[in-house]
Amino acid sequence: MESRILQSSPSSSCCFSSGSINRHRFSSTSPSPNPLSVSFPQKTRTTRVLSMSKKDDDTESLSYKGSGVDIDAGTELVRRIAKMAPGIGGFGGLFPLAGDSYLVAGTDGVGTKLKLAFETGIHHTIGIDLVAMSVNDIVTSGAKPLFFLDYFATSRLDVDLAEKVIKGIVDGCGQSDCALLGGETAEMPDFYAEGEYDLSGFAVGIVKKDSVINGKNIVAGDVLIGLPSSGVHSNGFSLVRKVVARSGLSLKDELPGGSTTLGEALMAPTTIYVKQVLDIISRGGVKGIAHITGGGFTDNIPRVFPDGLGAVIHTDAWELPPLFKWIQQSGRIEDSEMRRTFNLGIGMVLVVSPEAASRILGEAKNGDYVAYRIGEVVDGEGVTYH
Repeated sequence: MESRILQSSPSSSCCFSSGSINRHRFSSTSPSPNPLSVSFPQKTRTTRVLSMSKKDDDTESLSYKGSGVDIDAGTELVRRIAKMAPGIGGFGGLFPLAGDSYLVAGTDGVGTKLKLAFETGIHHTIGIDLVAMSVNDIVTSGAKPLFFLDYFATSRLDVDLAEKVIKGIVDGCGQSDCALLGGETAEMPDFYAEGEYDLSGFAVGIVKKDSVINGKNIVAGDVLIGLPSSGVHSNGFSLVRKVVARSGLSLKDELPGGSTTLGEALMAPTTIYVKQVLDIISRGGVKGIAHITGGGFTDNIPRVFPDGLGAVIHTDAWELPPLFKWIQQSGRIEDSEMRRTFNLGIGMVLVVSPEAASRILGEAKNGDYVAYRIGEVVDGEGVTYH
């Protein structure tokens, strides 16, 4: 294995021109109870199915679990780990520094989206996905990413292919204003299929202790603001690949209702929300942030709520992108399954005060960016859909 480490002084620039379960924690050097809880207990969720059911068609409805990914098993593992390492469960893990700041760390991969990269030959953007999955997690605490490290593993090193992947990582770090500090290249003969590789990444950021976004001040009546996704992002691809196989379409075929090929639509790199979200946070009123990854709306939004609160989602608040319409129709996937697997066109949800919501939506109306009012916080746990 070969390490790739950039020697960087504290004053050097941090900008380069570069189906998972989060289980991060708050860490303290003191054995005393956790002084700042950034983990949120699992809650009972209720989902209202609107239109798609198994009765609609004789074809079997596909599911994430049926495709090999059991979210409930992942949740159970997190519960067991929490007994050994209390405090885990947030999108990012916080570590106190001497002084007035926390380091915030996150780690992730890109899952079986890599399988489609191998099939399509699109390798130059998969590194953006890798960076996005970690930096989008840590920004939910209000942290500014500082640096990123990657792990690239393959059976036989193809230098040209690896260069394309690392170029995407460099691009992703540039989009999130952080340094690619280093990484590891692991060549492991016979471990991976010829021409295939695996990726993982690690991001570290920083936030002032009095500026942590942790959801504690969320109350009924607060507003859910959704920021649009670029597509499926990097979750749910085990189910997506089952849908593609059933549909009979080639990845080179045009996406029904879309303007690109199916492969291009599925390989669209994950949106990096760091700069936009930090800008919105800087103007106040943001109380909680949920990165919509594995678990979809149903599992991720409640993670930022205090006990006793839930959400109502207005499904007509934004247009479901053609890619998700095709996935649902081709896989005969039930609404509840879609909402617990995919982002459905909304990759980040901000929980904000009504006053902040008016400001954010006003800026969106002026064309500064795209944002939707997708719901509200209500009394009673779980997520319901109208």
